[in-house]
Amino acid sequence: MKRILVVSQHFWPEPFRINDIVEGFVEDGLEVDVLCGLPNYPRGEWFSGYKYIGPRRENYKGARVFRAGEIPRKGNSGAMIFLNYVSWPFFALFSLWRLKGPYDAVLCYNTSPVLMNFPAIVYAKLHRIPFTSYVLDIWPENLYSVLPVQNGFLRCIASAVSDWHYKRADRLIAMSPSLKKRLMERTGKPADRVAVIPQHCEEFYAVPQPDEELAERYAGRFNLVFTGNFSPAQSLDTVIKAAVKARSMGAENLRLLMVGDGMSRNALEALVDELNARDTVVFTGSVPPADVPRYTTLAHGLVASLSASPDLGMTVPAKIASYMAAAKPLLASMDGEGARAVEAAGCGFASPAEDSDALAKNMLALYQTGEAERAALGQKAFAWYQTNYRRRAVLDQLEDFLLPTEKTNI
Repeated sequence: MKRILVVSQHFWPEPFRINDIVEGFVEDGLEVDVLCGLPNYPRGEWFSGYKYIGPRRENYKGARVFRAGEIPRKGNSGAMIFLNYVSWPFFALFSLWRLKGPYDAVLCYNTSPVLMNFPAIVYAKLHRIPFTSYVLDIWPENLYSVLPVQNGFLRCIASAVSDWHYKRADRLIAMSPSLKKRLMERTGKPADRVAVIPQHCEEFYAVPQPDEELAERYAGRFNLVFTGNFSPAQSLDTVIKAAVKARSMGAENLRLLMVGDGMSRNALEALVDELNARDTVVFTGSVPPADVPRYTTLAHGLVASLSASPDLGMTVPAKIASYMAAAKPLLASMDGEGARAVEAAGCGFASPAEDSDALAKNMLALYQTGEAERAALGQKAFAWYQTNYRRRAVLDQLEDFLLPTEKTNI
């Protein structure tokens, strides 16, 4: 039986897709150990049942879970996020001895920070195991979307540290061809060592969940829905401003439901108050991922956004896959790969990142689209999901890349 070590600072009960990947590996007969942190994302508060002292050892659907300490990102200030970023890789080093190897492969599910690769690199090199980094947030570019580092010297250090980590991986996984090209340029790795594997979508997103109570609460309006994390990288102020502008342009019954939470929530609520837009924008709070279809089911359209950054544009946000699975029209306010996916699928409207005027026009266009045409857009979205983001296809690609049948030198 093949054995995989998964390294990810963020893991269950935090809502990340690595949870489903691990479950899929176990279902496929692989033995999986997970080295992760203590759950406190995105608000920086320990999840119920957790504190710094533990629990440090758990089981998740057949996978053994080893938790290392970290400083929580309490308050989500720049200083606390920095301490969170550097603390977990440091404490994880002192948990490597707890792991129960031997393993056939090490996988780092590399959301921010890039530093979470470090304990995976150390373990893989000590035990001569192939190490693969699944690059979901490209660094240092993604760092600058959260912490506005302007000092040239510090930026130089961040670039050098990021490239050092990527170069130490035996293989890299990118979410798009453009990200693969960037990683090859930065690391010098050949094409066969950098795979393009998109983020998959958990199957529950494709199952409608009609909810009578929610349907009654939000009846009588044209509901656009955003789901996910509220962070600067999402440029959600653009979405809020666009919704207000769209109503002033004629979409008088439009309502924007903000389903989620995160470090930008207070600033976004302040913006809504400044725009006197409480009738337009509703913050529902965070819900478990499995409950997201209760909101996408009642939506007339789904909104995804990113900040204006060429580097953020190299990735397709995970919510694009889950939105397409919901079979609803999409409004994408972003540049690059995410916008191209929506345009290629023909399932909605795309506008440049941080352009609230263009997004408002697209909101109005969808508002004025007939029900039958919106349903057709939704079916195109679902067809694209089935072709590109199905769980089974992505798991097969991951397993084939992590555990190739033919031995290769690393």
